[in-house]
Amino acid sequence: MDIFEKVVNNLGPLGQFADAGYGYYYFPKLEGEISNRMYFRGKPVLVWSLNNYLGLANHPEVRKADADAAEKFGMAAPMGARMMSGQTKYHEQLEQELAAFEKKESAFLLNYGYMGMVSIIDSLLDRHDVVVYDSESHACILDGLRLHLGKRFVYPHNNMERFESQLMHAQKAANQSGGGILVITEGVFGMPGDLGNLKGMLQFKEKYGFRLLVDDAHGFGTMGNAGAGTSQEQDVMDEVDIYFGTFAKAMAGIGGFVASEKRIIKSLAFKMRSQIFAKSLPMPMVIGALKRLDLIRTHPELRDKLWIIVHALQKGLRDKGFDIGKTQSPVTPVFLKGGVGEATQVVADLRENYGIFCSVVIYPVVPKGVIMLRLIPTASHTLEDVKVTIDAFSEIRTKLSEGKYSTGGIPDVADKY
Repeated sequence: MDIFEKVVNNLGPLGQFADAGYGYYYFPKLEGEISNRMYFRGKPVLVWSLNNYLGLANHPEVRKADADAAEKFGMAAPMGARMMSGQTKYHEQLEQELAAFEKKESAFLLNYGYMGMVSIIDSLLDRHDVVVYDSESHACILDGLRLHLGKRFVYPHNNMERFESQLMHAQKAANQSGGGILVITEGVFGMPGDLGNLKGMLQFKEKYGFRLLVDDAHGFGTMGNAGAGTSQEQDVMDEVDIYFGTFAKAMAGIGGFVASEKRIIKSLAFKMRSQIFAKSLPMPMVIGALKRLDLIRTHPELRDKLWIIVHALQKGLRDKGFDIGKTQSPVTPVFLKGGVGEATQVVADLRENYGIFCSVVIYPVVPKGVIMLRLIPTASHTLEDVKVTIDAFSEIRTKLSEGKYSTGGIPDVADKY
């Protein structure tokens, strides 16, 4: 078979709806300044789909730092990979400040969080090592594990009894192979919004001798009394061996970092293929990240504002009888009953008639018959935004229960609106 024919005929679970959903459900274009209010297809919408947790995307100090750095250095500097010609004092300064913030000896910058996590896993493990990981781990973790030639054991999400059971199997396998055990989890799970049970997992650390890697993409900047993440929230910063954070969420930027012992970071710096063979982070990204980190440390009111909105939204939804799962973070899932066709009708109604833009999650990410509307509250939102949204969701739920969204398939929204 011609490889092009195979690719075209197998678009995957999402691609099969591409013709009807492109530009609306998939690859929608939000326009205007990044904020709680933007434009979609020329209409104003209240946006709940951006990971701009602290509202830093358009913070005046952030915009000035970005612009000043771009004017001074351009987007090309530094040219080359860090190891060859892309090292600067600003990259080193950011790493030192991130390490201090996370109470680690050292840190290393990553061009992108996704590729960085894949490369961290690849660099830490060899074929003798064994991995234990949560069943709801992010795709970057799963893709990193695809490169691992050794054994791996998965446990049901946050199930500590099964976690220890898999640790027993991992310990036996590691003893046979002569390798070590790496446990991987997330700090904040990006879909359900609950926290990885770091404290519960660490109770087994001495007994089974594993190292713990935490992907805290959604926790960095939002969780903990200083915003240092889920490990700070659970008071286990010193016990987490490797901490991973991204700039793409609370920092409203691009890139990420990994923090650990100095000897581990040194090893990763010389082994991570995603960084060795990639251009260094551009100077505006680095200097902009320094400003963002400074604001996180010195302006706790940004995080306080975020949590005022989070609590109001989640309490309001629960009081109205909505199922928002077990979220313990700003991530706010709203679970409804319905199929793919109904999900698209719900989203279209919200966007076109209520002026609310949020993301929809359907099978296979959630079980068949479940619609998950995912809301991301930020410091840019208002209490009025919360009220408007809860009122709209209440009406949507009524329509859904009355069968007003019943449909035989995906509506072609491009033609309808």
